[in-house]
Amino acid sequence: MIVSKGNYLKYKVYTKKLGMRRETIALFCPLQGVIDIIGKKWALLVINEIGNHKRIRFSELRSELRGVTAKTLSKTLTDLQDSGLIIRETFKEIPPRVEYSLTEDGLNLHHAVVPLLLWAASRKDAVVRECSCKAIRTKR
Repeated sequence: MIVSKGNYLKYKVYTKKLGMRRETIALFCPLQGVIDIIGKKWALLVINEIGNHKRIRFSELRSELRGVTAKTLSKTLTDLQDSGLIIRETFKEIPPRVEYSLTEDGLNLHHAVVPLLLWAASRKDAVVRECSCKAIRTKR
């Protein structure tokens, strides 16, 4: 069992008997903590949208992610920020402006997610809707 505490990971060591000898196996699965973060419904979609836009405001992000409530999006952004995947930058303006961007870890995750998206889109019977992403239209 892996327990994350700050920057430290603790894990249990299991010993299994193989005939006449014993083998000690340290079970250390790096996906355990990652799945807790990105396994939430909106997390990968938020990472992908921020990655597509580089910087995006809350209202723009919410309009890109059709169907997400403001409360859910806010909670997802907070969780991703606490996990070190996104940066929340507040500008001292009136009215206040907040923009979200990816950290280096978040950018690496975004690059890792792209092949998954391509795979999902290539599947037989995949439901691929027209993308509303403004980032694609502005790159042309």
